[in-house]
Amino acid sequence: MRISEVAAATGLSVDTLRFYEKIGLIDPPPRDGAGRRVYDDAVLAWIRFIGQLNATGMKQADRVRYARLRAAGDSTLRARREMLEAHREVMRAQMVTLQEMLQLLDQKVDFYRELEGRTKNV
Repeated sequence: MRISEVAAATGLSVDTLRFYEKIGLIDPPPRDGAGRRVYDDAVLAWIRFIGQLNATGMKQADRVRYARLRAAGDSTLRARREMLEAHREVMRAQMVTLQEMLQLLDQKVDFYRELEGRTKNV
């Protein structure tokens, strides 16, 4: 798969894919005789996964660290698991905070609805 096909399949720009290679988020693919990048299909699942890590709020430096650990092979399984566990705990704490904020907003919305109802009856 050429870089333009990977870009189309992932929604990332060609420049972003090149940047991901540069910082180590994705491995540089082999090149064909003309020097063009040739990706295998497995890169799509990997890019989806790192995109999901990004969506969870994992910092880019941590995603790069995770990618480097992954590239190092099975000897890093424990370190990768521990990284994901730590990030999962951060997410759980954020979810608690978000739930509290949501409850506050729900209360405020109810309060304003009540006030609006009072002014209609006057």
